[in-house]
Amino acid sequence: MSALKIIVTADGSHSIFNDSLQETYHSVHGAVQESMHVFIQSGLEFYRTANKINSIKTFEVGFGTGLNTWLALQWARNENCSINYVSVEAFPLEESIWSLLNYADDRRADEFYYLHKIRWDEECQVDEQFSLKKINARLEDIQLEEASYDVIFFDAFAPGKQPEMWSLSILEKIERAMKEGGVFVTYCAKGQLKRDLRALQMVVETLPGPPGKNEMIRATKMLRT
Repeated sequence: MSALKIIVTADGSHSIFNDSLQETYHSVHGAVQESMHVFIQSGLEFYRTANKINSIKTFEVGFGTGLNTWLALQWARNENCSINYVSVEAFPLEESIWSLLNYADDRRADEFYYLHKIRWDEECQVDEQFSLKKINARLEDIQLEEASYDVIFFDAFAPGKQPEMWSLSILEKIERAMKEGGVFVTYCAKGQLKRDLRALQMVVETLPGPPGKNEMIRATKMLRT
């Protein structure tokens, strides 16, 4: 694994700098702010409000620090909404890194650590509202059940750093795994990504981005008639 270093972002929350990629895991303008804006508010909250349901199946590309998973767990409890959460990660962090992250206060730190300690490739019922399955593999190497997921958190490293993760073949794989009406959210707002998503007959929205970033993307899988 490449050299990793914990950094403090502008909202006081941690991220990680990957020296080999010269890339951070989150926005330096605020890791928690970014995740809340892109994935929780523009993803989970939007989907639930639009569909008026209390059960959501979510697939995350890039478990990473566990921040998105942690925030989704808190949201599920606060909103009394059930989430079946699946996340794929090719390079899990070592305990020496994730145990130092400051996303949870002292009272809830053990619960955050628990998400990291859950065995890979086994589904775990965290509580009544949240189940988690972490898959230790490359996205390219796993099979996803078709028409299975309501919300996609696409949180891979940027296209300039990890172009293979943003290829049309990967996006096709993700689109097939989405239910009709399902939503795909990502911090990325590249023109090529928008064109590729539209080529897959998805409805693409360019939304205001989190602090420090002008735009983000949400795409919805069209209902087939």
